[in-house]
Amino acid sequence: MALALRCLRPLPALLLRPCPAVPRGLPRSPGGCPAPLPGGCSRCVQHLLLSRQLATKKAKGKGQSQAKVNISAALVEDIINLEETSEDMQAVVEALKEDFSRNLSVRTSPGALDHITVVTKDGKFPLNQLGQISQKSPQLLTVNMTSFPESTAAAAKAIRESGMNLNPEVDGTVIRVPVPKVTREHRENLAKLAKQSTNKSKEALRKVRSKSITQVKKSKNKVSEDTIWLLEKQIQQMADEAAAEMDKLLAAKTKELLG
Repeated sequence: MALALRCLRPLPALLLRPCPAVPRGLPRSPGGCPAPLPGGCSRCVQHLLLSRQLATKKAKGKGQSQAKVNISAALVEDIINLEETSEDMQAVVEALKEDFSRNLSVRTSPGALDHITVVTKDGKFPLNQLGQISQKSPQLLTVNMTSFPESTAAAAKAIRESGMNLNPEVDGTVIRVPVPKVTREHRENLAKLAKQSTNKSKEALRKVRSKSITQVKKSKNKVSEDTIWLLEKQIQQMADEAAAEMDKLLAAKTKELLG
């Protein structure tokens, strides 16, 4: 009897041992999988990826930290092109960088006028395609409009309304652009313009995000709700990262402008 009791003692530990977790709601790997990839066929790899992300989703309600969603673009290319979405978002960030560089500087140089858009009867053109821009002195820029004299007035108007605090003077086909001294008020106005440009860029970013999420939702009849949820989360993550990059650019530009 004593011997029998000793043999039964390990049973509770064995009974309490957890069973292997099986992802719920996911299809099993196809029979006879040739396993061309490490860990299984492409379908198996997709199931494994989704099961990991679902585990992350379920952990949310338990107060556990969530792992970053990172869906392979190749696995969902029939639903959405994530690489294209990323490129579109990054293009918005790069446009903001370019705007900061060209239009928001405490120093005015000939290059700062190059891409001011001039509206003419024949369309819109960068200023440097209509006139020859040069710097006569640290306090004076000139734009020679001899090649397109009929656009002189439009060019002067574009310079005046560029937001660069410039007051051009027209002398025949030459536009003289006095460079103002950098005052505290001018620096603060530039900082406000930087904030406005950032807000416009974030609005453009939201449009890219919304367009991508709408595209994902069109596949709701073909894929599971969990897949849709994961893709939406991935797109939101990408948008958040781009917005954070914009905030860093704004902080750096504001510091540069205000000194």
